Amino acid sequence: MASEEELFANIDALLEEEPQLPPPAERARLREAAGITQARLAVALKTSTQTVKNYENGRSEPKSPRLEAYQRLLKGWAAKYPANGAPAAPAPAPAVAPSPEPVPETFTGPTGPGTGDLRTLSTGPAAEAADMTADQSTTPQPTASAPARPARPATSSRRPAKKAATAAVDPRFPHGPLAVLDGDGSAYGVDGLVLDCPATTVVELVEWTLRESGLGAPKLHRHGKDADPLIVLTQSAAAKLGLPERLEDRRGLRLPEDHPVVKQVLKARWQLTQRGFGPWARIYRKAQGRERQCVQLAILPWDALDSRSWPGVADMEPADVARVLGVYAQRVITPRGGTAVNGLELMTALRPPTRPVRDEATGNWVSGLNPGSLGTEPMDPAPPEGQPEHPAVFHSGWKGGFLHEEAYQWVRSVDTLADEECMLPFAVGLDLNTAFLAAAARLTVGLSEPVHFVNPPFNPKVPGSWLVDLSGIELDPRLPSPFTPTGERPTGPAWYQTHTVAYAQELGYNVAPIEAYLRRETGAYLDPWHDRLKTAYVDTLADLGVTKDLTDVEFLAAMERHKDVDPAMTAVLAAIKGTVKGGIGKLFENPQGKNYKDGEPWPAMMRPTWRPDIRAAVISKARVNMHRKLLNMSRMTGLFPLAVLSDCVVYPSPGPSPLDFLPYAASGKPQPGGFRLGPTPGLAKLEGVQEMLWAIDLMEKGLNPARHIKGGDAVLDEGE
Repeated sequence: MASEEELFANIDALLEEEPQLPPPAERARLREAAGITQARLAVALKTSTQTVKNYENGRSEPKSPRLEAYQRLLKGWAAKYPANGAPAAPAPAPAVAPSPEPVPETFTGPTGPGTGDLRTLSTGPAAEAADMTADQSTTPQPTASAPARPARPATSSRRPAKKAATAAVDPRFPHGPLAVLDGDGSAYGVDGLVLDCPATTVVELVEWTLRESGLGAPKLHRHGKDADPLIVLTQSAAAKLGLPERLEDRRGLRLPEDHPVVKQVLKARWQLTQRGFGPWARIYRKAQGRERQCVQLAILPWDALDSRSWPGVADMEPADVARVLGVYAQRVITPRGGTAVNGLELMTALRPPTRPVRDEATGNWVSGLNPGSLGTEPMDPAPPEGQPEHPAVFHSGWKGGFLHEEAYQWVRSVDTLADEECMLPFAVGLDLNTAFLAAAARLTVGLSEPVHFVNPPFNPKVPGSWLVDLSGIELDPRLPSPFTPTGERPTGPAWYQTHTVAYAQELGYNVAPIEAYLRRETGAYLDPWHDRLKTAYVDTLADLGVTKDLTDVEFLAAMERHKDVDPAMTAVLAAIKGTVKGGIGKLFENPQGKNYKDGEPWPAMMRPTWRPDIRAAVISKARVNMHRKLLNMSRMTGLFPLAVLSDCVVYPSPGPSPLDFLPYAASGKPQPGGFRLGPTPGLAKLEGVQEMLWAIDLMEKGLNPARHIKGGDAVLDEGE
């Protein structure tokens, strides 16, 4: 039997423990019953109103001596305003309700045998397959997180955008997708949250992140994976953890393998990815079952957030960096690298390559191809879709030419300028919002291997590459040719993507393909990618005061000042545009490094997402969309462009505004078919205004006015 001394020791130990507070919901009830506002309570506790809100929603807990004062107050109120019964436990944070996992259907595979030898000739047309659409529901993934450390209010007064702030919270990741760690151990999260991080080494930081931080994000597709937590290191945090102020290896951008931090990580049995410990370092252990053990680091002093994709973010306070990256993570994806990397990662996150399927022979569930995805294995391109360096092309001796679907870089010949055009006072540049994103909408692309055909009938619904002679098509010389990036008329047979050939047919010309490489299985692979990025783009512009309900006059005024409204949201907008452009570019990433030799494989081509044919399809459709608008504008207004650069076009104008030359109906509504102003992808905004003589001078020198129309000799960011 326990002695009196032992019992009293146990009681003393209990008395010495931290005072216990009622549940957060009861704290709010007691305050409201007393008729005290959160602001008044904050004054009494000598803290901020946001901190009181955190106390009452369970986001953070007070510390001594504020803890004892708050407990005393709540006890006094509890005596005065007792509840009718025991206070109810606080409701869990709202989360997206997961749909049950349906029994998957077995994927039946391709409808044809594939290519075999790509030079083997066939004579029939390619079979068409139904478009695949993504299932956007989610499935719960069992992971456990240790309770997070008590939170403190952020020092930044900025608040995330309303849409991001009201996003559903996954109870497994109560503190959001990421945190920005400062040198004093403050980890700034989304929505003004600040966590205490006691880590003094990288290994301790990784273990704290996985066990205590409550950071992470749910998967974007039910067959996908949860996003790993992201920790962003400020300069002071990096120094505290033993990392150098800058990387000496400016080419490889990684710490040497003998660096103490790298040794420390490996000694603790953590691993680094092949890119090593660089600006975006991934530290992981092999997953245990379905529970991932991986932390992403972004190191600000090593230029993890480059100024072009993330303007001004690296110089912001930690709380504001967290705000920018948090909104981006909630609307797009938790960053895993530069915006180009994120663009490609988003494609895979929304179209996972595999799903569980039942093995009919054993009855077991195994990993199988997810319909509509690109699968898990890289695919050799058709010879004209690749490049001379690619092993499959280089070793085949292919001499048949290559697909050259690129964005416009065209300047009109000054010889075609009429006197009345030269007399107009202004040159006005229009820029299409995220033109590549608009082109990705409802875009059917190939999902299976290319198959070679000879003299096939043209089918505009089948994605692929066609060898066609379009040189006989004569169009107005005041417009660029829709068939070449330079805008010059083709000189003979050449390879074109389906949309380019279909546009020739749309213009009324017969097309007779000589050869084609087509794909039997097709699908709208980029649809969910387009939809998510379009929503992110439109919502972020709305946060900057540019909304869909504005008149054209109001839209132009809002666009003129939108970059001054909120630097953080301006940075998010730039990152979204960089994600679009970079993601499409990554589909055809070239070999890098001075030691590369033609015919050798390179890392990018080993990805299933290395798909030059999909990139060509997007750019072809974007260029055709541009030409269609140019042609319609000439028919409706009699105006012809001076130059085009990717998604920017420059027109001569009687006034300094697009309103001075864009076509409008008598009702005041924009004429369909031409350029229209607005905030959504594919619509136009003002790029810049210069004098007409300035534009003519550049044209005479062979320079492109669209590249410099912004003024200050600024170069257009080609191809949003």
